[in-house]
Amino acid sequence: MSSDVAKSSQPYDQEIIDIVDYVSEFQISSPVAYETAWNCFLDTLGCGLEALEYQACTKLLGPVVEGLTVPNGVKVPGTKYVLDPVQGAFNIGAMIRWLDFNDTWLAAEWGHPSDNLGAILATADWLTRTTDKKFTVKDVLTAMIKAHEIQGCIALENSFNKVGLDHVVLVKVASTAVVAQMMGLTRDQILAAVSLAWVDGQSLRTYRHFPNAGSRKSWAAGDATSRAVRLALIAKTGEMGYPSALTAKTWGFYDVSFKGNAFKFQRPYGSYVMENVLFKISFPAEFHSQTAVEAAMTLYHQMVAAGKTAADIAKVTIRTHEACIRIIDKKGPLNNPADRDHCIQYMVAVPLIFGRLTARDYEEDIAADSRIDSLREKIICVEDAVFTADYHDPNKRSIANALTIECQDGTVFGEEVVEYPIGHARRRTDGIPLLIEKFKINLARIYDKPTQEKILALSLDYEKLADTPVNVFTDMLALS
Repeated sequence: MSSDVAKSSQPYDQEIIDIVDYVSEFQISSPVAYETAWNCFLDTLGCGLEALEYQACTKLLGPVVEGLTVPNGVKVPGTKYVLDPVQGAFNIGAMIRWLDFNDTWLAAEWGHPSDNLGAILATADWLTRTTDKKFTVKDVLTAMIKAHEIQGCIALENSFNKVGLDHVVLVKVASTAVVAQMMGLTRDQILAAVSLAWVDGQSLRTYRHFPNAGSRKSWAAGDATSRAVRLALIAKTGEMGYPSALTAKTWGFYDVSFKGNAFKFQRPYGSYVMENVLFKISFPAEFHSQTAVEAAMTLYHQMVAAGKTAADIAKVTIRTHEACIRIIDKKGPLNNPADRDHCIQYMVAVPLIFGRLTARDYEEDIAADSRIDSLREKIICVEDAVFTADYHDPNKRSIANALTIECQDGTVFGEEVVEYPIGHARRRTDGIPLLIEKFKINLARIYDKPTQEKILALSLDYEKLADTPVNVFTDMLALS
């Protein structure tokens, strides 16, 4: 066997070419995209910092083998870890996704595009510290916009969940393309890298659904981002790609994993996804439930004013959209926090009982309260065809839920309808100040007051932050 890798004369699939041309050539010019990316960057880092309060997350962080150190490696925010870029991406990616509190994209496929920051930040930090490639925070924002766009545009018309695949395949593909470009790979090498991401084994959604819902869903994105960095590094060596990774008859992704169907596209790659991404601001809950939880909080206060409690409830009806029913309409036992934050009945019951929904409310001590399961049994979901249609309408992208509470004495509260959650593009004016408050709260979990003030002063000044070298900012976020 020859030790040389022969370059294939076969043309690459157009879908792969389009991704590579986009990351290599497209210039982001949208002020809205950059402003949203700035907000997204801060919120995503804050979500990672909050996750550090949970031992289930922190036990997975650090080097692959305890005690390993990497000179001039990636600094993991809120920790003392200095890691290689592959493991750095896993750490940052796992932190970001752990509490299901970072941004969301809802379409034929669902996902969390800011998951890609694990790969982007790790790569930018490592390259800036060790090579002549110097990245600013604005470069990171540009990479975020492009990763959001790749993941989100593919998701618009193509459902991976319906064939049993987890959405993190799109995190891996988007991150691979973007970090390969950041590393300075040639066009042929980026093509190879993206093809390797499609050929790679893809995660099943097993860990997101009954009876196997579990904590892997909280580190799956970290795994995808770390794999993306690894594949880009492999392609950088000149390792061959697989031009018809998607379309090869019998053995390609379409035939093996997508029931023989080719991807459909609603729009070319630009900056649409970042401009319209959804922020989770009020509640750490699966996004299809956000408006239901908001409605539940409103009804809770109405009940309190009327002298009613959850014990008075006979029935709760949630008028909702099809995706909500398919993903989070759950009966029966819930085995862990990952199961609970994907059950709309649980996420509505908690605010109706306690008047709140926080990350802590998914933990064992709260879940053991018998009132929650008792109320869950009284909550039913019914699909509204208009809500489903508006969910898929690209001009609306609503995530509507409507709640009605019927009490045992015949009193009725509602119907309380919420079409757009506080983190929706249509509610940016209301949402961004709350997003900044969320960031401040998350900084206070980790840093002393002087450090918080230093980070905030830079973070809230867009021009200064955008021009800041990545390693200078990550130094500020690292613990000594």
